[in-house]
Amino acid sequence: MFEFITWGGAALSLAGLLGLVWCILRVMKARKSGLSDDELRAAVQSVLPWNLASLFLSVIGLMLVILGISFS
Repeated sequence: MFEFITWGGAALSLAGLLGLVWCILRVMKARKSGLSDDELRAAVQSVLPWNLASLFLSVIGLMLVILGISFS
């Protein structure tokens, strides 16, 4: 049973990592597009909730991995 928790946590961490990479690429694209300061700030602010959600998902996944390893 704890093996499923470990692998599920690894999948969540990977999903969170992919979300973080997506956020980085989105902000890099906005920076390279030559937007004004206000437009760039709006673009970064629109990515911020996704960034925090991806970070949270990754942390929860790592917690599940540690939990699964500890109890197996």
